[in-house]
Amino acid sequence: MQKEMIKNPFQLMVRPFQGFWELKYELNRKENLIISFIILIAFIITNILSTQYAGFVVNIYNPDEMNSIMEIVYVVVPLLFWCIANWSLTTLMDGEGKFVEIFIATCFALIPLVVINLPWVFLSNFLSHQEAMFYYLSQSFAVIWFVFLIYVGTMTVHQYTPAKTTVTIFFIIIAMGFLAFLSLLFFSLIQQISSFLITIYREFVLRY
Repeated sequence: MQKEMIKNPFQLMVRPFQGFWELKYELNRKENLIISFIILIAFIITNILSTQYAGFVVNIYNPDEMNSIMEIVYVVVPLLFWCIANWSLTTLMDGEGKFVEIFIATCFALIPLVVINLPWVFLSNFLSHQEAMFYYLSQSFAVIWFVFLIYVGTMTVHQYTPAKTTVTIFFIIIAMGFLAFLSLLFFSLIQQISSFLITIYREFVLRY
């Protein structure tokens, strides 16, 4: 079983339809959840390493200004938004996927972004300006592969047709934007309330 746990994420990369089907109906959900968190952590580490140690030819970030906490937020928040919006909409659209299945499928879809991008963190340090095109080509290929896996995963988890999957993903992206707007509005309100309470506290302390 341990060998199958290790093999399945990589098998899913090359045989996504069968892989997501086994992920939903045949494999142990608890073990899949453990692997999902491992993949998510690996993706976060890959992003942090890329920001900090990618070669200067391709690195657009200033390593001195890199914040590891924000790199985690930039990964976890969009992923949660995707899962929440996905589950919320597909529940109304006769989707068969549960929230945990959506989360697992999404994390497994991140595999190309880890497998392809992680080696390039170190290889990019030996690239010239002329060779940088290979770096960007591999990055684009990883993103395209990720999008394809997300598409297949959504279709398989919810047992949708290709057309319905396309429409659903379109509305999921809109819902994610709406969630982002509500989150910003909420944090802005919290900040204003906090500032108001701090101002009242300071007035009280200075007066008495």
